[in-house]
Amino acid sequence: MLYGNILTPEGWRLGEIHWDGGRITRLTGEPVDPDTNDHPRLLPGFVDLHVHGGGGADTMEGGAALATLARTHVRFGTTRLLATTMTAPDAEIRRVLGEIAAYMADPDPRAAGVLGVHLEGPYINPGKLGAQPAHARSGPIGEVDELCALAPIRLVTLAPELAGHHALIRHLSERGVRVQLGHTLGSYEEGVEALAHGACGFTHLFNAMTGLHHRKPGMVGAALAHAQYAELIPDLLHVHPGAIRTALRCIPNLYAVTDSTAAAGMPDGDYRLGEQTVTKCLGGVRLADGTLAGSTLTMDQALRNFVGLGLSLAEASDRLSRFPADFLGQDEIGRLQEGALADLVVLDPRLQLQAVFVEGRPVSGNVQGASSCP
Repeated sequence: MLYGNILTPEGWRLGEIHWDGGRITRLTGEPVDPDTNDHPRLLPGFVDLHVHGGGGADTMEGGAALATLARTHVRFGTTRLLATTMTAPDAEIRRVLGEIAAYMADPDPRAAGVLGVHLEGPYINPGKLGAQPAHARSGPIGEVDELCALAPIRLVTLAPELAGHHALIRHLSERGVRVQLGHTLGSYEEGVEALAHGACGFTHLFNAMTGLHHRKPGMVGAALAHAQYAELIPDLLHVHPGAIRTALRCIPNLYAVTDSTAAAGMPDGDYRLGEQTVTKCLGGVRLADGTLAGSTLTMDQALRNFVGLGLSLAEASDRLSRFPADFLGQDEIGRLQEGALADLVVLDPRLQLQAVFVEGRPVSGNVQGASSCP
């Protein structure tokens, strides 16, 4: 049981939250404005659908690295995540998918729960790799089905303009896999057409896609004009605050991701991102040529950044918990209500993380990443 300002789907309530067997059993209390008291703020655990690594570990390493990154992110409030792959040779992708499935069958109870896989590549445009390695190609349906048999792939990022991808989008959508558009040189028209075929989101909005111009709206224009969902990296480095505010006004269910790398929660230095080496310095992660390569963002900081941009704490919470859970069709997470899993975070009035619970199990401590560039 915990007492405090509880954020429920109906609004704030000052009272108690009870759970048993990992699920919320009872909520008590009366409506409240949390700004009128100093009791803790109890929010749903954060749901991060784009995680490449953390704590020095990279998803593509598989094995023990998966437990390390999941333990790292839970200490920043992430209670559920998608292990996100990198563009890589086929054999490498198949290996890591098998290792993710094995980890999910026997997960670390001290860690964030792994909901499945976000397959980011290799089905992306080789002309818009960003920090992805140069193994991009079109995705044959038969091959994608083989990958889906190796691990629970919940989300696929692809470039819609590549040959055969309209059929691939339809096929994935029919089997319940979410499709996001990203790492794409596609036009506005190609983005709209992909949405009509079943795509339902955009990967790290604004980054690695054709931008908005008043005569060529690009993939960004398709997202701003038509999307119900899109992910965005609110580290204030990948996307200017003004662009974030634009997206917030246009996309009802815009949600936060970290796109975090092995450097998240770690000191400055060199880290692995797939087959590449990236350097953490000045709060960012870059390739040797200066290209942004994922982030060091954690979800508790994403929450504070959204609030700093003017969102209420309740709206910021929705964009870190309820909206990404809804995007995956998961109504047992991302909200504090009877019957939901007891995944929650405890914040003080300054929005500093005090405690994290996964299915009612407490996770103590925090990870602080140093920052001292040479």
